[in-house]
Amino acid sequence: MKFISTNGRADPAGLSTALLAGLAPDGGLYFPDRIEASPFRRFDACTTLPQVARVFLRPFFEGDILHDDLRLICDLSLDIETPLVSLAESSYLLELFHGPTAAFKDYGARFLANTLGRLRGTEAGETPLTILVATSGDTGSAVAAAFHRMPGFRVVILYPDGRVSKRQAHQLGCFGDNVLALRVPAGFDQCQALAKQAFSDSDLRARVPLSSANSISLGRLLPQATYYAFASLLHHRATGRSLSFIVPTGNLGNAVAALIAKGAGLPIHRVLFATNRNRTVPEFVETGEYHARPSVATLANAMDVGDPSNVARLRFMMAKDPALHAALSALSVDDETIRARIKSGEADYGKVFCPHTACGIEMLEHERRGGSKDDFCVVATAHPSKFEDVVEPLVGHEVEPPPALRAMLARPAASEILEPDYPSLKDRLIRL
Repeated sequence: MKFISTNGRADPAGLSTALLAGLAPDGGLYFPDRIEASPFRRFDACTTLPQVARVFLRPFFEGDILHDDLRLICDLSLDIETPLVSLAESSYLLELFHGPTAAFKDYGARFLANTLGRLRGTEAGETPLTILVATSGDTGSAVAAAFHRMPGFRVVILYPDGRVSKRQAHQLGCFGDNVLALRVPAGFDQCQALAKQAFSDSDLRARVPLSSANSISLGRLLPQATYYAFASLLHHRATGRSLSFIVPTGNLGNAVAALIAKGAGLPIHRVLFATNRNRTVPEFVETGEYHARPSVATLANAMDVGDPSNVARLRFMMAKDPALHAALSALSVDDETIRARIKSGEADYGKVFCPHTACGIEMLEHERRGGSKDDFCVVATAHPSKFEDVVEPLVGHEVEPPPALRAMLARPAASEILEPDYPSLKDRLIRL
């Protein structure tokens, strides 16, 4: 399979080339040249996430040097507990926070590390590949954990100073070794813009080999589609019905991954986007007009994105399927409502929710108030203990971190300040 740029001004690339490059040469995002719907009976023998992933991803790996490694990559990357739990009648929660850093980003980050590790192993050059990533909270720590101490790789994380939770900031800085955390006195959108400028700088890339681990990377996007395939198959086998997913989303990568799984023929009925007060995506879905804007700080900080990168992929999909836009739904949730959903979570559902998952719960309730009888699955994107300053005062008790997160919090952490201008970033990358 080939992958084409959403900007349409670059030659199609194979999977390995697209993975190593991150962005296409014309600044666009790589996307499969086709997504073919196939009967989901091809998954009949699959009972685990790695097994489903191998079947789902095989067409995307066809003809690439990585094809023969696909089984091992899936087994090493996706051996994460992925429970689909019942919340209420016809309402479910897909818990994606059981990985090493307690967030859904672990799936894609581990997959990307295992693919790039094999690709770099085939090259003769000794210059380390620098993984440059902008994060609004969880991506950076997942990428750091996946690449930590991996020979031939360095990780540089840009994050908005003061706009991630204390525990998220600690995670970002607790690795050391080949991982550098840079806190930027600006919002996530500025961090993302700095990273994109670096990828577009041919002079820098000639001196410092770069690749991306943001959701612009195919190595993040494709494996994320597999847990939607897995959950929808579990549900269909148990009920005979298709599942609709409510996806908390900021940069739109996780939401686009769900649409890819739906397009590939999995038993998925609808894909709904839940976000915070950053209304760029809901307004785009409602009006068809896209207006980027500065991000607004909210309780659901990982979704504080005013100019989502993956809108390019969403528009690309809409151009190929004009009916897609009419099928989408999106909801903006304010901080007051997020607090209310967290506060009532245990009474209503027996669960403590992180602020992002709480946005999804509000959309579930919005759909039920509107009379929808769909089978809905809210995607739980992070463990609530990562946001203890927000969650614990609302639920009135401590939320115990999972063991892996607790171990990270016990380590010392350090980060550097980086001025929010490109010359500062370029200079720091050259001095790695």
